[in-house]
This record gives sequence, C-alpha cells and structure tokens, in this order.
Amino acid sequence: QVQLVESRGGLVQAGGSLRLSCAASGITFSLYGMGWYRQGPGKQRELVATIRSDGSTDYDDSVKGRFTISRDNAKNTVYLQMNSLKPEDTAVYYCNAKYSFVNYWGQGTQVTVSS
Repeated sequence: QVQLVESRGGLVQAGGSLRLSCAASGITFSLYGMGWYRQGPGKQRELVATIRSDGSTDYDDSVKGRFTISRDNAKNTVYLQMNSLKPEDTAVYYCNAKYSFVNYWGQGTQVTVSS
C-alpha cells in the first residue's frame, strides 16, 4: 500500500519560515520524481516545486529563491523548505510521487501565512 504522509503545516507570520516533509512508503522512492503542489482558497492546484530522481529541481517562478525542495532517498522523504513566506503562499500543500504514468498524492497539509 502506497502512502505519502506529509508533516503538519501551520500558521506562520509573513517573512517567516516553515519546512514541510513527506515520508513515502510502498514505493521504490529513489525511482520517483517527487513534487510539492498547493491549492489556495478558490484556486486550482498548482505546481510549486519538483525534484527528479537524479536530484535536478524545478520551481514555479512565484517561489524561486524562497523555497527549496530536497530529498533523502535513505529516509524515503522529500522536503520543502519555505523561507520569506508571504500571505499569498497560504494554501493546502500536497506531496506528489510520479513515475511514468503512475501518480500518488498525500493527504495535504494546511499552511497559513498571516500578514
């Protein structure tokens, strides 16, 4: 059974930092591309950052220079370090694991940034 379990998000003031983690089980983690998506109030789910199996990364322009995605294959875990948070970063954040046509999602974790 595949599980992606995200850490608890939280409430943080603008300018603050937060680190999310996502622990995977039931997959060969090192083979999967991992990503973080988010869905803000009244918005569609959008890609935040991805990290491929080779460690290469991509970021949405809105988070470049502020967010860092990383992975620890020994711990089957992907991280999202979020710095200089803005109120517009408020959203439910979802972990994603992708390999070929296979896609798995975490349950989502709420991040709220107060102004």
